Amino acid sequence: MKTIDEDIKTGQFKNVYLLYGSEDYLKHQYKRRLKQALAKPDDTMNVTCREGAHINPLELIDIAETMPFFADYRLILIEDSGFFENSCEELAKYLPQLPPSTVMLFVESKVDKRGKMYKAASKTGSVIEFGEQKEPLLTRWILGRLKKENKKITQSVLQLFLSKTGTDMNIIDKELEKLLCYTLDKEVIEAADVEAVCTEQVSNRIFDMVNAIGKREQKKALALYYDLLSLKEPPMRILYLINRQFRILLDLKSMYKKGLDAKTMAAKASIPPFAVKRSLEQAAAFSEKELRQALNEGAELETDCKTGRMTDQIAVEMLIVTYSRRDA
Repeated sequence: MKTIDEDIKTGQFKNVYLLYGSEDYLKHQYKRRLKQALAKPDDTMNVTCREGAHINPLELIDIAETMPFFADYRLILIEDSGFFENSCEELAKYLPQLPPSTVMLFVESKVDKRGKMYKAASKTGSVIEFGEQKEPLLTRWILGRLKKENKKITQSVLQLFLSKTGTDMNIIDKELEKLLCYTLDKEVIEAADVEAVCTEQVSNRIFDMVNAIGKREQKKALALYYDLLSLKEPPMRILYLINRQFRILLDLKSMYKKGLDAKTMAAKASIPPFAVKRSLEQAAAFSEKELRQALNEGAELETDCKTGRMTDQIAVEMLIVTYSRRDA
């Protein structure tokens, strides 16, 4: 990201930029910034945009060879092409030959780092991965946004906010806008404000469901499941997320026994650091044997669904009922 910032500041651009990764918010922010820096808003002569899996690479090469019209650069913006997953021989060979006045900006979800396109982009320009951001960076970003609006928030309320949104910056951005509108006449954002307007994400509902299972609160666990179904959440995705949570709890129990610190546990379990404490508390409601059994049964139920021996909705119900029984 610093590379792009520096290029925009100096006005010295690479011929190729590849922006990829799971953090869509940052990826599209930097796409927008590069586009604004390379072309005027109303410049349709020197900007070409292509999106999707059926882009013709030979057409892109023809456009790239055309000199810009009363401008410094010709920009070709290519999104979700699949070129960096499935490769594209023509473009991989052509990228090192790009004219100095042409910039190709690729915005992709997935890439194969072993592929020719990735290697060609790396040699010719800048490759930037936008992955899930760490809690310290998210905290600075949120606090910066709040400062601009003359708002204050305590650390505990900020943690509550992040526990509801997770680390996806698109979600954080939307929930923050809602919170700012709701607290328009207030200087300090309070926990009650967060509870009033911030939407629980599916992962949080899954956490609450597993919590209810651990406390043997069967009715509550099933009610949360039916809520997710009413929100059109597919049962197989719910089953996957329940199994994922059981796996996280099992891994955390093992790491806690080894005396690992919260930061290390968070990194190894692929969860935010602020989620470690509450996850360990949840893990205490299950024995290691019980978690292993639940994971094995979850895998078997998934197979039963895929082979048609059981419907997906019934499979999830069985898992919830089995492990939320008082005698489980």
